[in-house]
Amino acid sequence: MGAAAQRAEAENEEWAGVTPDAARRLVGAAVAAFAERGYHATTTRDIAGRAGMSPAALYIHYKTKEELLYRISGIGHEKALRIMGAAAEAEGSATERLADAVRTFARWHAEHHTTARVIQYELQALGADHYAQVTDLRRRTDRLLRGIIQDGADSGEFRVDDVPGTTLAVLSLCVDVARWFSADGPRTPDEVGALYADLVLRMVGARATPASAAEEPAPATDKTG
Repeated sequence: MGAAAQRAEAENEEWAGVTPDAARRLVGAAVAAFAERGYHATTTRDIAGRAGMSPAALYIHYKTKEELLYRISGIGHEKALRIMGAAAEAEGSATERLADAVRTFARWHAEHHTTARVIQYELQALGADHYAQVTDLRRRTDRLLRGIIQDGADSGEFRVDDVPGTTLAVLSLCVDVARWFSADGPRTPDEVGALYADLVLRMVGARATPASAAEEPAPATDKTG
């Protein structure tokens, strides 16, 4: 499957829960427009045009441009919460759970980098009520990751003096993937996830790096002797 086809498949999966089809098309068009032009420079006419619809048709599904941004932000932040929740509730050591959380979180920000840029960097454009709801999702995600890191610090697996500060650093590292990642770049989302999992385990001073976090190349065999 080519890169373009993979991106289209990922986008379809991302918005699969948005119905009907017209509402889903508008969400996809809004993400593309917000990412390209910014929220404030994008008009409802821009979004409707990208979706192949009239501006009047947009208002059937979304009353305002801000409502579209809220829908996009809610879906993205709920996904982040599920990623952290699955890692926090999994069996295994804190090291294994942290590696899984970071690998999956960073990979999602790479694979869905366009959406991730919108939900992370257009947050302030939300209205007060919607902003409060989305920031609550962010706080819950933060608490789950902080719990994993605290578990590692308490068990002696991690050497961390400032758990809240380390949590913020890890989240910031993963979120920033959306800013620089390109589907045409040298790394795949899976490779980014593996690299970041390894980097974070080194950051927290984990005693041992799980084999799944980053595969080390086999040492070269000297055949000259």
